[in-house]
Amino acid sequence: MALLSKSEKRPVSGEDLFRRPDLGPCELVEGKIVPMSPTGFLHGDIEAELGAALRTWARERGRGRAVGGEVGIYVRRDPDTVRAADFLYISHERLAGRTPVGYLDVPPELVVEILSPDDRWDDVMEKLADYFAAGVDRAWVVAPKLRSVFVYRSLTESSRLGEGDLLADEEILPGFSLPVAQLFQVG
Repeated sequence: MALLSKSEKRPVSGEDLFRRPDLGPCELVEGKIVPMSPTGFLHGDIEAELGAALRTWARERGRGRAVGGEVGIYVRRDPDTVRAADFLYISHERLAGRTPVGYLDVPPELVVEILSPDDRWDDVMEKLADYFAAGVDRAWVVAPKLRSVFVYRSLTESSRLGEGDLLADEEILPGFSLPVAQLFQVG
């Protein structure tokens, strides 16, 4: 399938985007493809550290799945918006309602975004607004420069965790905890 030319008026759908892995990292915002830069080493290291802890917890508890790698999530349809989460957790209950092929079409309980040096807070907040509007319950924003994790329960309810704190959420991830400092120990 050829990519739509700029002269065509029809927005790109999530299904169109899914069939175009050759485009590389990107998101779909209101039917328009938005390229994303590859992540740096620190971003990848933090994603692997947090992801390993979440995957281990999810397997041990058998409550759901923890998945990483810029997971595509539909947050709006017609025109489609597909956001790419660095990592997410989704319960088996929600996962049972998804379409088996393509991007995730049910909201996960938790999304994790790890800031890159060129990320702007306005863009991050827009992405969080999309997640919450789609039904996501929590968003963790890892800010490497600040050596902090911002925990969002909504766009207006958040807290900041520093290196002396534990990252946990008993409501969504009972029994999970990770020292925030562990995320920033680049090896």
